[in-house]
Amino acid sequence: MQVGQPSRTAMAVAHARAYHQVADEPRVFTDPLAVRIIGESVVRSNEFDDGLDRDLARRRRLFIAARSRFADDVVAEAVAAGTDQVVILGAGLDTSAYRDPHPDVCFFEVDHPDTQAWKRRRLAETGIAIPPSLTFAPVDFEQSTLASGLASAGFDRARPAVFVWLGVTMYLTLPSIHDTLRYIADQGGAAEVVFDYLYPAATATPEYGTAQRERADRVAAVGEPWLSYFTADRIRADLVDSGFARVEDRSAAQLLAVYGIGTTASPADSGPHLVRART
Repeated sequence: MQVGQPSRTAMAVAHARAYHQVADEPRVFTDPLAVRIIGESVVRSNEFDDGLDRDLARRRRLFIAARSRFADDVVAEAVAAGTDQVVILGAGLDTSAYRDPHPDVCFFEVDHPDTQAWKRRRLAETGIAIPPSLTFAPVDFEQSTLASGLASAGFDRARPAVFVWLGVTMYLTLPSIHDTLRYIADQGGAAEVVFDYLYPAATATPEYGTAQRERADRVAAVGEPWLSYFTADRIRADLVDSGFARVEDRSAAQLLAVYGIGTTASPADSGPHLVRART
């Protein structure tokens, strides 16, 4: 990241979510604010296409859309069961809190201070109101702690909470990831987390492995390198060790199949995976 500027990768994810709204049918994830928050001119540009061929770009975009849809579904299920705290870790331009139909549910957006300041300017520029149920918690994951950031924001450690942590783990060191998982698992009430991770490129299909290595080079070139990778066995073991009792792990293809979308990737594709873990 450049000082004072939003995360380049956060912008790329926001672009994928927005472009999904206008380019893909059937649509996996509907977000009426996605185009508005990033700007229609940005959506129509190819600034964030990463040089991927059309099929790989579509697969990546569909996975990003599906993980957001899945996170929304998990949050809705948790709220229906009585949870009234939602934490969006590495929120970027996520719009969950602005689309939430439950005013009594408290949202906390955690992100790097620079990205968060830029987002707040974009919200003001586009006329998207910040709901009273939302609290911003600026945290640099590698320089500060999630515990201190959320405590300052008024988060209640004694009540149930659901954590959404999308597109973040690959940019963190293993100690930071493990500390975050332990923090979530130690929540006083029931806790669950939805997050994604990357397999090592060496274990992926040749096509995906090549694309993943090329993308890793590109994000490293803008100062946001990928630092951590997992396999399904490793992440499950780490989650159990951290205190989670139930773990669901889906590949990109398996996740898309949940929403009736088929891709050319096999169900066992070792590209990105999405996890739901509960204490």
